[in-house]
Amino acid sequence: MRPRPGNRGMALVVVLVFTIALTGIALVSARLALGGEGLARNQLDHQVARQAAEAALRDAERDLLLSANGSATATCSRGADRPVQNQVPRFTADCLRGQCSLKESDVAAVKYSEATSTTTAGEAWWPTQKGGRWNDAVSTKPRVGSADACDAFRGAVPLGIFTGTQPIPAVAQQPEYLLEPLRRGSQLLVRITARGFGYRPGTEVVLQSYFAVPEL
Repeated sequence: MRPRPGNRGMALVVVLVFTIALTGIALVSARLALGGEGLARNQLDHQVARQAAEAALRDAERDLLLSANGSATATCSRGADRPVQNQVPRFTADCLRGQCSLKESDVAAVKYSEATSTTTAGEAWWPTQKGGRWNDAVSTKPRVGSADACDAFRGAVPLGIFTGTQPIPAVAQQPEYLLEPLRRGSQLLVRITARGFGYRPGTEVVLQSYFAVPEL
């Protein structure tokens, strides 16, 4: 009887090849799953920011329709700022209490095609670093339940400050808005620019609308 040949390790090599292949497939699958999760998370964050911005647009409309008595549930009162039809002169270049009115010369000087990160003169609704008037210092503005700085803050109005609308939970920052009057004959239009934030501070959506203020 001839002796059986010795084990030369071929089975081990085959097993190792299959193990490496399966490991590679598992790594690719995990990477695809994580990438899909990241895309879904980013999309959700963007939708949250957009809905927050839309909430700020509606809040601004309620603000514009306030009477001199304001809202009983609001943290701050508009007082002499309302009714808005008679108080357009109270809109200022530094956006006192969210009410902006830039000089025609300032608006005419804005060069949209040349806007860069060093631009210092821009539209009120431009990013702050490009001359916008948002005022990113949240600590200088009032918040729901705290009336500090009601009369003197500059820049955008946080949600609910003048209307009593409840804050949006879990977002990185409450949405806010700017108001700019535009006359069309006897009709007063107000351009509302709102920005909303997602769960992360870096997720931001800016929306605009034009609101026709009813005549008295």
